[in-house]
Amino acid sequence: MLRRQLARAFWSISRWKLAPQPAPPVPTVLIGAPHTSNWDFVFMLAIAWRLGLDSKWLGKASLFAGWRGPIMRKLGGIPVDRANAGRVVEEVVGRMKSGKVFALVVTPDGTRGGNTYWKSGFYRIARETGMPVTLGFVDRTTMTTGLGPTFELTGDVSADMDRIRAFYAEKSGYHPKQRVEPRLREEQGDGA
Repeated sequence: MLRRQLARAFWSISRWKLAPQPAPPVPTVLIGAPHTSNWDFVFMLAIAWRLGLDSKWLGKASLFAGWRGPIMRKLGGIPVDRANAGRVVEEVVGRMKSGKVFALVVTPDGTRGGNTYWKSGFYRIARETGMPVTLGFVDRTTMTTGLGPTFELTGDVSADMDRIRAFYAEKSGYHPKQRVEPRLREEQGDGA
C-alpha cells in the first residue's frame, strides 16, 4: 500500500508520463531498457509499485556493499556478481521453481553504455522458468516510460530478438547517446 502511494506521488510530480499499460497478468521477466541512466532504476520501481507488481530486480554487487545492502534488498534487489553471472541465473530459476512468485526486473544492456551486446541472462531465466517477458521502456523523445507487450519467448533467439528490437527501435532511453541496440551474442553464433 505504501509503495503504491509513493509511486502515485512520484508520477503526479514527474515531468515524465507513465504509459497506460496494465500490469502483466502473470509473473514475468520485466526488461528495463534502454538502460542509460540511474533514473531507469527509479522509473522501473515506480512502474512496478504503481501497478502493484511484486517485483525483484538484478543489480551489480557493488550496489549492495556496506550500508546500502539492506536498503537495496528491501527494495527487492538481488546482487549480481559479474564474474559469476551464471550463478544468478541458477539462483533466480531455483527461486521460481521453489514456488516464489515475483516479477523480475532485468536491465539486459548491462552497464549504462559501452556494451555491444545485451546480457543473455533474461533470456535464459525466461526460458528455464517458462515466464514470459514484458518490455519495459524509457523514452526521452516522448518523455514517456512504461510497459509494452508481454509475450512468451519461442527459443528461436533471432526471431525473439527481432520482436524485441522492433519494439525498442523508437525508444531512446534517458541518455539517447548511450543506448545499446538489443542484440545477443547467441544471434551471432559466438556463444554467451
